[in-house]
Amino acid sequence: MKVKDCMSENVCYCGCDSTVKDAAKLMCDNHVGCIPICDNNNCVVGVLTDRDIILRTIACDKEVTNTPVKDIMTPSVCCCNDDTEINEATKLMSDLQIRRLPVLKDNKLVGMLTIADLTNSQNVDNKQVADTVECICNKQNTKNAE
Repeated sequence: MKVKDCMSENVCYCGCDSTVKDAAKLMCDNHVGCIPICDNNNCVVGVLTDRDIILRTIACDKEVTNTPVKDIMTPSVCCCNDDTEINEATKLMSDLQIRRLPVLKDNKLVGMLTIADLTNSQNVDNKQVADTVECICNKQNTKNAE
């Protein structure tokens, strides 16, 4: 099974020069905790999470109305292609401890693969999803204990 068979296709995203406030509003309106940041060619150049907003804006006393997301986003983004096998994508998510994976086609954003997408897909083995979540959680708990 390919990633394109279970990914979310209608992904909200914003540009590098969008403000943190605009990105937070977009996240709120779409009930998501993470959005890709794209350049003018719809290529992913970063990701922004609700945690990034708290730690890199609020905690640092930056102004949300005029701080561009490019100043606080995570620039190193792990992505996969829409024709990537699900097994490969879940291994990547497990190894890198990520719950969301931007999906590209011809280097352009076409979707997002999340733990929820895997869980909701009838074509993904429940054990595979459980193993992926367990691996992500165990690695995070190990990191937190150090």
